[in-house]
Amino acid sequence: MDPQKFFDITHREHEVCNPTSLEKLARLVTLLRLPTNAQVVDIACGKGEFLIHLAEAYGARGLGVDISPFYIAEAQRRLKARAASADITFTRMNGADFKPDAPHRLDLASCIGGSWIFGGHAHTLEALIRMVKPGGWVVVGEPYWRQEPSGEYLEALACAREDLGSHASNAEAGEQRGAELVYAIVSSKDDWDRYEGLQWFATAEYARAHPSDPDLAELAERVSKAKSAYLRWGRDTLGWAIYMFRSRFAAQQTEEREPE
Repeated sequence: MDPQKFFDITHREHEVCNPTSLEKLARLVTLLRLPTNAQVVDIACGKGEFLIHLAEAYGARGLGVDISPFYIAEAQRRLKARAASADITFTRMNGADFKPDAPHRLDLASCIGGSWIFGGHAHTLEALIRMVKPGGWVVVGEPYWRQEPSGEYLEALACAREDLGSHASNAEAGEQRGAELVYAIVSSKDDWDRYEGLQWFATAEYARAHPSDPDLAELAERVSKAKSAYLRWGRDTLGWAIYMFRSRFAAQQTEEREPE
């Protein structure tokens, strides 16, 4: 089954395609306090909700990148309906291929839930830090282990223990790369229940409406396995947070320019 079709179906009921509520997303946008016409990029932008919020709040200008044609089409529809005059563009491409016109020129660079694009959390931070101005924002969303995962859960996820870190190590990764963690928006079990449950709901609705889809059996099997893994282990084991980092480069440059 085409992976982009799979995620389109399973996330049709989602406003935000990660375990974060609209209320928490709004809190994130408020805390950023961007300048008017800030230049931004959102890698793995999904349906564009974060960028549209930034355009509505600050008149932000920039780019949303996602590999899914379904998400890009939905992001464009939402932008037209809510902020048609905004200088925001959504484009389909591999996020790893995005390069700003020059390094250290953006006010904000984000990748919320797509660190695989850059080869993991640490590499994502390094890539985004290179994009932002001195003092600019780096916003990343990343899962973490709430507790030690069982072997059965790792097998169900098809991942290794070392593929994810802890909440603390996710934060420390940015600090170690010259960015200051100033806030973290941590998802609750209720956020997770909504994120996972809406996938079950969307799949059931799709199955009723498209009983002859040749991909239906695979779709149902994958969602059923994911549901079982979440209910048995994931709800207590897997966490999620959006980390707000600010580049320390500005402070470093200021210190270097100060007279002896």
